[in-house]
This record gives sequence, C-alpha cells and structure tokens, in this order.
Amino acid sequence: MNEWDTPQLLKEIQSTIEAQDERSTANLREIRRSFSARLKSTEPQVVFDLALALIALGSSHYRWFAYELIHFHRPTLYMLDAPLLERLGQGMQDWPDTDTFAPYLSGVAWRRGQIGDEVIHRWARSDDRWWRRVALVSTIALNTKARGGTGDVARTLAVCELLVEDRDDMVVKALSWALRELVPYDPAAVRDFVERHKQALAARVSREVRNKLETGLKNPRR
Repeated sequence: MNEWDTPQLLKEIQSTIEAQDERSTANLREIRRSFSARLKSTEPQVVFDLALALIALGSSHYRWFAYELIHFHRPTLYMLDAPLLERLGQGMQDWPDTDTFAPYLSGVAWRRGQIGDEVIHRWARSDDRWWRRVALVSTIALNTKARGGTGDVARTLAVCELLVEDRDDMVVKALSWALRELVPYDPAAVRDFVERHKQALAARVSREVRNKLETGLKNPRR
C-alpha cells in the first residue's frame, strides 16, 4: 500500500474520529496533529486531495479537520489560489465552516498575495451569504496578531464598505467582528467609518463597534 494512499488515509481518519466518545475540538485537534505529523513531508497535492475527500463526507467536523490539515501543512496552504479555495469552500453552510475557512485559508492566502483584493470583493458581492461572510472574516487574518496579522486598514475597510448595508444576520455579525479587530490598529479610522455610515449600518454593528472603541469590549457589563 502507498503510504500516501488517499482512500486509506481517509479511512484511518474516519475510524479514529468515529471511535471518539466525545468529538470535542480538543479531541479532534489532537487527532489532526497526529496526522499532520505523518503528512509533514508529503506533497501538497496529497494533502489537498485528502482535504477534499474529508469535505465530501458532509459533516462539519470533517470539514473543520480538512481546513486545519491544510493550514498546518504550509506547502499546501501556500499553493492555494482562488479556484482551489473555491473548491475547498464549496458547500459551506454554517458559521463554523466560514470561521475556520476564512482566517485559516482564504485570509492567509490574501495576506500573502496568493489571491488579490478582486477575489475577496467578488465573494463580498456573492448571492451566497456564506461567501459574503467569508469575505469579511478573511480580514481577521490581516488584523489579528495571533493569526499573523499586522493591521491593514485600507483593505479591511474596502470590504466593509461593500457590505455595510447587508442585513443578513451572519454578515452583520461578521461586519462587526471585522471592524472591532481593526480598532487596536486605527481607532480613528474605525470611528470615522461608523460615523460616515451611521444611517446604513445595522444597529448591532454600531453598538458593538462603539462599545469596543469606548471600553475595549464588545458588550461591557452594565
């Protein structure tokens, strides 16, 4: 048997996960780390194909596993372009899907120049609520130090501008998140954005971002 046989690797991952009494993030991450160690020196295409096979299983925890597997296999992460990302993102249907995909994959690819602003902006104009959320959450990789971000006011606000009037709850929450993550870098720019768009912004966004600007917290205790 080939050590990197995708069906066999898929079967091993499935059996290991299904044997768990509790499929917590901590347990899944421990399993993912063990497979990441095994796959460390393999070719990116093997990891990519395995990720697609995991996603095809249809469960959110397998999709999460696939995205983490790629994120922690740098050669695979660094080969991602728009078509490959869109294959990996096909079928996203909940916020845990987007909120792993965007900061772990698309946001990193954007920050590194593997995809351009036009790709993120195209997603922001999508009819699919989840791709619109991805466009916003991808900015987290630009602005969160823990994700390797160093702050990118211009690119973040450009995406926020495209979705300022969107009233889908998943997009509204992501817009608030994107703006709040930018506060430590340029509070004046965020304050100006909120003021300029105060008539268009959802009340939730205005409230949470103003709270962040004034108290450092999204929802300070009264």
